[in-house]
Amino acid sequence: MTHGHPTGAGPVPNPPGPYPPPYPAHTDVAPQPAYPFPRQQTTEPAPAAPAETPVAPKKPGRDRYFDFLRAVALFRVVLYHLMGWAWLPVVFPSMGVMFALAGNLMARSLKRPAVQVVRSRMRRLLPPLWLMGAIGVTAMVLQGWGPDADGHQGWWWFHLVYWILPLSDPPYGEGLPGLHGIVAENWASDFAGPLWYIRAYLWYVLLSPFLLRALRALPWATLLAPLALSAVLEFGYLELPGERFPSALTDFSTFGACWILGMAHQEGILKRLPRYIVPSVAPAIAALGLWYAFREGFKTGYDLDSIPFAQAVWSFATVLLLLHLSPSWTDWPRWLRRWDKLITLLNSRAVTIYLWHNLCIVVAATLWDQLWGFDVMYENVPWLLESPWPVLALAWVLIGSCIVWFGWMEDVAAKRRPQLWPDGSKSSRPKARAHRS
Repeated sequence: MTHGHPTGAGPVPNPPGPYPPPYPAHTDVAPQPAYPFPRQQTTEPAPAAPAETPVAPKKPGRDRYFDFLRAVALFRVVLYHLMGWAWLPVVFPSMGVMFALAGNLMARSLKRPAVQVVRSRMRRLLPPLWLMGAIGVTAMVLQGWGPDADGHQGWWWFHLVYWILPLSDPPYGEGLPGLHGIVAENWASDFAGPLWYIRAYLWYVLLSPFLLRALRALPWATLLAPLALSAVLEFGYLELPGERFPSALTDFSTFGACWILGMAHQEGILKRLPRYIVPSVAPAIAALGLWYAFREGFKTGYDLDSIPFAQAVWSFATVLLLLHLSPSWTDWPRWLRRWDKLITLLNSRAVTIYLWHNLCIVVAATLWDQLWGFDVMYENVPWLLESPWPVLALAWVLIGSCIVWFGWMEDVAAKRRPQLWPDGSKSSRPKARAHRS
């Protein structure tokens, strides 16, 4: 997920040559003639030197702590979708963290006009989805998916619009055959799995100007409103017809508090609290979420993703603690410097990684299963064929290839020079322009 965070263009050089001296102050006193001998010093003070032009404050750089959290969240998402371990979302609730970081960035951007910011965020979010849709929908159509899939041709064509503007979940072909030895059957379901994140992200972006205004007026009521909505939906106090709108509202209520927490952090609302409040309250909130999860039968196959209210409460508490501990790194700590390029790459291609990782996992698992056909492997190292770790490594190799093949669209969306491997190294950085275009 998420959500790319591009860096700005190269610095614009100062105009050549020194600035001209300031004009002398206007005076009505006539100029005095030159004296043949030194003038007697008067008691009047010498005129003050002209004040220097104030230097504009330097814009803050990237918060490396947030970059680190985003990279960990992406890695955990891939690991969870392959392993399925129920405890992983408890150890690190990736989706809540990613939405909180996006909300923080959105609040910072909203210092500019809201319409301009929303348009900019949509421009950065949607082109990678369009590229994915152009490839995926074409493949689905070639395998027989068509207008009859929804029972009415008109609805099929109408729902395709969600691949352009995902206000609801884009459609996909269910039960499609796979490609033998490459991708398993029903691959389209896994392909479309991450699209809920894009839909939820888009709605948060569209509503952010209103959420920020409400946050400034009623901070705590705005923060807790999504949790209250999640409880209302969880306990059946609000029944909604259909599937699309209830699904969107559930996702909004599940992670809305995390998005608003990110905005509150940017606005400085959390810093107004005494330092002991968050460490005292957050564990109790987290315990409530975990208690409810176990009450509902928390286990592998029925984890936090299956219990939205528990997910909402646990994610809120964890994100609250992470933001409270936020050290705001302007540079990497020594123990993280060796991972600089990898973390930079993950942050530069966050949207691409999230969109394509599910399909990469399916392809990696299908390719690895082909080794069962070799007797030497089956007879000597069956434990290796059953292990998920080689599949994880292969999945990341495929994700890396998707970064090369499709990641450049994030640069195009951000109006940057396209790069194949933007890990922050000197060879991958765009050269500074000599002048503004």
